[in-house]
Amino acid sequence: MKKEIFNSYATAISKQFHLSLDEMFDKSRKQEKVDARQMLYYLCMERPIRVAYIKRFMSEAGLDVHITTIIHGYKKAKQTIDNDKDYKNIIESINEAV
Repeated sequence: MKKEIFNSYATAISKQFHLSLDEMFDKSRKQEKVDARQMLYYLCMERPIRVAYIKRFMSEAGLDVHITTIIHGYKKAKQTIDNDKDYKNIIESINEAV
């Protein structure tokens, strides 16, 4: 069940950021890809999906990340969402769709 939620969020976020899932889960540190992944961490942790599950799902998608990376990304996304109405609107629209 958690895997389906993760996949739903990943698909919705990739569409919002105009990325393919392969692009979203590659090792690139381009800002739009990092922002997309951080939004994914945020949505999953707010659901709540455990960090260990997020790590496993990310690995299965092709990107090995550390738990500390996920936690840091969640905090960065939360800060961005709290300070930027556009990101807050994106999160709300994704939550409505999923």
